[in-house]
Amino acid sequence: MPPSIPPDSRYNRTVVYLIDASVYVFRAYHSLPPDMTDRDGHPVHAVFGFARFLCDLIERAKPRLIAVAFDESLETSFRNRIDPSYKANREPAPEELKRQFGRCREFCDLLGVPQFASGEYEADDIIGTLHSQLRAQGVPATLVTRDKDLAQLIREGDVYWNYTENLQLRHHEIGAHFGVQPERYADYLALTGDAVDNVRGVPGVGPKTAAALLTEFASLEELYDNLDAVALLPIRGAAKLPARLREHREAAFHARRLTGIVCDMPLAADRDSLRPRTPDRPALEEFFDRHNFGPTLRRQSDRLVAQG
Repeated sequence: MPPSIPPDSRYNRTVVYLIDASVYVFRAYHSLPPDMTDRDGHPVHAVFGFARFLCDLIERAKPRLIAVAFDESLETSFRNRIDPSYKANREPAPEELKRQFGRCREFCDLLGVPQFASGEYEADDIIGTLHSQLRAQGVPATLVTRDKDLAQLIREGDVYWNYTENLQLRHHEIGAHFGVQPERYADYLALTGDAVDNVRGVPGVGPKTAAALLTEFASLEELYDNLDAVALLPIRGAAKLPARLREHREAAFHARRLTGIVCDMPLAADRDSLRPRTPDRPALEEFFDRHNFGPTLRRQSDRLVAQG
């Protein structure tokens, strides 16, 4: 069953679609056969998968405002300076994947879709900043991703859309799905740690304990201002929790600097800059020829050109 469209777009409202590109590039890279090659023999399966996803989303959602965020800073972001072990557990991206990321950005440009990347900030921060700026202008967002970290951005009127699994979550549904309310999710990860990003939290504080603490306290700061009250909570092992939290206070706040998404990076955007442009049909044809792509994407891009 194809993904349905988030409800906001059905009511003639302006919604900005903010797309976490890496999720869909990586998915295509690992799920499609790598024997798809361009004229020079380079693999292009991730490019094809991402392009197919993007065309499909645009054709279905018909976004009035859209932006795609790419990661360029997995080894150079400000978080690596805060903690050199941040994401150090990940293998470096192979050159062929880096090349395909560049081709995906080129495809966005030819398709007329605004795209952003930074060597200092991650794609999450780009999305966080665009979300903040457009929300200040009264524009709700649909975040297209499957990355749990981005759930912390969801506010009233927004939609978290895992496009691949056709999962759509509004603000009031985030807590049931991810364990805590969006506003407290970065604090939650600071307590539990995040193995995916190699972020260490507070030893002995797992998801259930962290969720219980952040149901009682609105933030990490409020929790640490009321440690004595923690021992009285109906939480397993509550009596020992204040001492453990106190011992690892520095680690918790250090982790919070890594888990929180930046929403004020240097990036100026408004409605006009995020409007999709008419696709460059001749350049797209050359792009498809160069990458040995068949008729499927050509037909999709033709329909996008026709819809303007």
